[in-house]
Amino acid sequence: MKIARGIGRFLGVAGDRAAPPPRYVALADGVLVTETHAEAWYVLGASNTDLMSESARDTEHDQASSALARILAGHECHLRILWSPLNAEDYRGEAESLFSAGNFEEWADVRIARLDDLSLPSRHLLLGVRIQERAGHAQARGRSGVQDAFGLSSTSVPQRELARLDALARRLGRQLEATPWRAQPAPVEMLAWMIAREQHRVTELPTPTTNGQITGAKLAHLTRGRVLPYPDHVRVIDAQGEVAAWTSVLTLDGFPEEMESPGPGEWLRALSEITYVPEYDEDGVDPDVQILPVNVEASIRFKVLHRRDALKQIEEVRRLAKEQRQSAAKHSAGETALEIEETEEVMAALSRDMKREDVTLMEDHPRLVISSDVSLHDLRSKIDAVIGFYGGLGIDISVGEEEQRDLWLESLPGDKVRVPDLSHIRTVSAFAGSWFWGGASVGDDDGPIIGYLTGSTPGVVRNDLTGGSARGDATTTALIGRSGRGKTTALMMMLLDAAFRGSWVLALDFKGDMGGLVAAGQRYGLNAHLVEAGSQYAGVCDLFTLLSGESAERAQTEVPAQLGIALPQHLRARGAETPIQSAVNEVIAQGDPETWKVIEHLRRSTDDLARETGEALHELAQTSLGSPFMGKPSGAALMRTEPGIWVVQIPGITLPSPDDHRDDWSVHQRLSVALVHSMLAFGISMAGRKDLRGLRKAIAVPEVHVLTATREGSSFLQYLARVGRALQTALVIDTQDPESFAKLTGLIEQITTMFGFQLTSAEQQDALAALLDLPVGPHTRALIQAIGVDVTQEVRHGHAIMRDRRFQKATVQFDVPSEELLTLLSTTPKIDDGAAGTNLTKEPQGVGV
Repeated sequence: MKIARGIGRFLGVAGDRAAPPPRYVALADGVLVTETHAEAWYVLGASNTDLMSESARDTEHDQASSALARILAGHECHLRILWSPLNAEDYRGEAESLFSAGNFEEWADVRIARLDDLSLPSRHLLLGVRIQERAGHAQARGRSGVQDAFGLSSTSVPQRELARLDALARRLGRQLEATPWRAQPAPVEMLAWMIAREQHRVTELPTPTTNGQITGAKLAHLTRGRVLPYPDHVRVIDAQGEVAAWTSVLTLDGFPEEMESPGPGEWLRALSEITYVPEYDEDGVDPDVQILPVNVEASIRFKVLHRRDALKQIEEVRRLAKEQRQSAAKHSAGETALEIEETEEVMAALSRDMKREDVTLMEDHPRLVISSDVSLHDLRSKIDAVIGFYGGLGIDISVGEEEQRDLWLESLPGDKVRVPDLSHIRTVSAFAGSWFWGGASVGDDDGPIIGYLTGSTPGVVRNDLTGGSARGDATTTALIGRSGRGKTTALMMMLLDAAFRGSWVLALDFKGDMGGLVAAGQRYGLNAHLVEAGSQYAGVCDLFTLLSGESAERAQTEVPAQLGIALPQHLRARGAETPIQSAVNEVIAQGDPETWKVIEHLRRSTDDLARETGEALHELAQTSLGSPFMGKPSGAALMRTEPGIWVVQIPGITLPSPDDHRDDWSVHQRLSVALVHSMLAFGISMAGRKDLRGLRKAIAVPEVHVLTATREGSSFLQYLARVGRALQTALVIDTQDPESFAKLTGLIEQITTMFGFQLTSAEQQDALAALLDLPVGPHTRALIQAIGVDVTQEVRHGHAIMRDRRFQKATVQFDVPSEELLTLLSTTPKIDDGAAGTNLTKEPQGVGV
């Protein structure tokens, strides 16, 4: 036996290298069982390190280091970072549950085609932890040869054992759930995919049994295949005997003594940033796709050492260094290599730190797995790109020559360390500094897809305007930024998604550039209408009518405030607000109050100022802007209470800019602001009707900065946000003035999702940073400045910083899925001249700001 082991060591197949491939016997939610042991597997969440403040990064890093040292100490662990192509067809099935109105199948088809064009990969973070040795099955049958990738044992797992393993996995999972990784047990379907993907076959995954397990023949289906090892790669063979993929495993041979984070120290988070230039056939490089992601995968087996074991290893290294130093002093004329002396000093210092401070060591075996389904030459191009990328970070990487079989098997779930000499000892703090869970992640877990991430990790972005009320959460969404950066087009896309969900959608189009929303809605079979409000709808927005019931007391103050906004400045200067309030009180006391009655009461007054005020308001009430909120009712209905899109435009409206002082507003601008005031109340009043109570509802309000410019408007806007939540109505607002917006505490508290577009002044940038919960300073100002331009400094429409309901932040790109839809939604006035409209994005524009 000793002779056989000696020959094995000489041939390089001793110990773990000679072990047979893993033999799977059962899969269940969060549990993987082989003949020799059982593992618990968890799906890890991602953090938005791209936009995380320095203090938040330090806190989360410390939490991760503590979790490694406290929870995983002594466990054999396996971290996998995997990529999967986005299956756009999955969105078709989601559309059937998401949408219900119009030709939603065609709407989903357009999005699916766009997702196919984008080809966005999805990152998966999985952690396996060995939780039990199966002593009764320690001797795995060695039927497999070198060419076998997997095997299958007929040994079944007793239900009692599976129940015990499930309890162990869930007990550990509860501890890992409270970490920054927010670990959740990996579904059995995820485990099946993780195992089957190594075969690069396109067959369907097996469905679990009624008790949620995959065993027997179904498990055999997962592990069927052949892999041929070569010196620098392995070849995966498909069912027809052809090469399905070429895979190579790289080893990380050396790290710098010190690595900074943020920076080169984040060597695992940076996996998504590695790209290469693919080579094609004789036609040359595809002009449309010149740079592609490598999609490097990581397989890291590690074990956090108990303090006693770590101190023992440190002392052993220090002792060896001391002996070498003493030996060199005796036989080399007293000269000792500097490396030996430094090693002895470092080990002594590390031993002191471990005894005095909270320093924990771990042993890890990092491997990078690169695959190509194109050609061996393509694989080697990817390898060169990875080696060059990490070489720039000071990390030495090489192909594991003549070790590919063992390294590839080592990367499989359920296997073990096969090449123990390619390992590293580091502190858990250093490993946490790799930020393997870092990157970019933002948006809802489900719901309509609105665009894609532009940060350090790719992926789609989802947002459901009407989801807040269903969750019992806040219901307001804000789009903040300068004009011409795609806010309106982004807003219309989200409103279309809401309408396809069977919602009642009201868009108050004060700028007159949202007519494309109706055109697009009608194109896809939605009930969409464009309404032009004017004198024919006199009295339809009377606040006395809209603020009734529980809100009737509010009308007593809001009507005078609204008339005060419309009033000419010279009458305001003379104190006309007092007679207006007196007239309002008189009309309310008489019963059945209406705004036109207040004006008539003023006109009949014996007081000169009151009479002059009444005459001025009477004349203004005859205009198309004044008639809807203070004219005598005509009886016409502005819209119907049925699901669909209602875009209300007001011809001739002129809103002041955020920089215009209120005293400088013209009469036309005053009427416009007062009408905006009333139209908001009209929308909320409609949303509160009993015949709409069972529907999803969304009200879009652009140019909110015209309201925040006045005390009355600010107060009323906050009131509407609170009422909107009570009515389960999504309020979507658009503003160019975050500085004034930030002062509306009552409104800010109701915001569930926020999108920050480009701003150029330092004051506005700081205000937006505070709203987005980003650190205020030069770095964030530069980020907000650059968010609206591309690498050539040309305007980039639809690029924004998103803050979701969980207060996660990331840079996102709103995406219009087709040229036809882009033209329909155009916000430019020259549609007939063939203008392309507001081009949110035609192709991906880089990897973020």
